[in-house]
Amino acid sequence: MNNLFSWILEKIKQSESRRKARYISKFLTAKKVEELESLIGYSIRNKTYFIQALTHRSFLEEHNDYDFSNERLEFLGDSVLNLIVGEYIFDSFPDKDEGFLTKIRAKLVNRIALAEAASQINLGNFLLVSKNLSNIYTNASKTVLSDAFEALIGAIYLDKDLEAARHFITKALITPNVKDGVYLIDENFKSQLLEYAQANKLEIPNYVVINEEGPQHDRIFTILVRLGNREVGSGKGKNKKSAEQNAARDAMNNILNKT
Repeated sequence: MNNLFSWILEKIKQSESRRKARYISKFLTAKKVEELESLIGYSIRNKTYFIQALTHRSFLEEHNDYDFSNERLEFLGDSVLNLIVGEYIFDSFPDKDEGFLTKIRAKLVNRIALAEAASQINLGNFLLVSKNLSNIYTNASKTVLSDAFEALIGAIYLDKDLEAARHFITKALITPNVKDGVYLIDENFKSQLLEYAQANKLEIPNYVVINEEGPQHDRIFTILVRLGNREVGSGKGKNKKSAEQNAARDAMNNILNKT
């Protein structure tokens, strides 16, 4: 009885393997594999990892014969990504504290940075998404691209090793950002203004809504920011958070231009 059960189980596994092989050959053609290998920098060993990494969950709605998306690999890739980027920043800025290192890492691994890196390597051309999603996002959305980028890292890690993942992350993400220097720009102007106030022993910045206009679904807020009794900047935005950031940006420009 046990032998019969083992035989049946083995046949099921063989059938599943053949099904996956057919699926992989259908969507990951020899030409696509060659392009993908050029992109990641080595010869792929297990194509299954990569077909999974490139499959968005929306694709499953139209293909019932396929049963996994890239979400698990995205989870793994996120961990590998944070390790590699963390090591790079730690080695590159030996004199900086934890707060600075955390800020820089956040700039390199946020959704926008990952989506931009994915766009630069044309990762969207490899993705398997539903027709509805494909119609909505011509070049795929930032979320879809950033998730796929992390999933691809997870696939590289499983298929080869940590060094292969490090090579890919360095080439596709770290080097372009370091070259442009964008990752060193602090875009949190509220944080900058607060740090300026604390460094100069001034009162904490005070943000005040001075005007609201437009219909309820499309409001525009105008916010004034003060340091003590002094008005230092103002800004507009479609919500209070963006208006405060714009007011802080205006304040920092005013402060820097006067120094």
